[in-house]
Amino acid sequence: MIMTPKWRKSSRSGSNAGNCVEVADNLPGRVLVRDTKDRDGGTLTFGPAAWRAFVSLAKLHA
Repeated sequence: MIMTPKWRKSSRSGSNAGNCVEVADNLPGRVLVRDTKDRDGGTLTFGPAAWRAFVSLAKLHA
């Protein structure tokens, strides 16, 4: 079965289409991240533990 990423915009993104990222965390064993303004520009792939660590550190510095 092929699973399709379900993209969602960051809850920190405003409605002005500024610096936004989209995350797809519905795929087993990986989290995908892309730039909202350049959806075809590439995708970063993280393991779930690495993504959780990144989000935790980002919250500390927000």
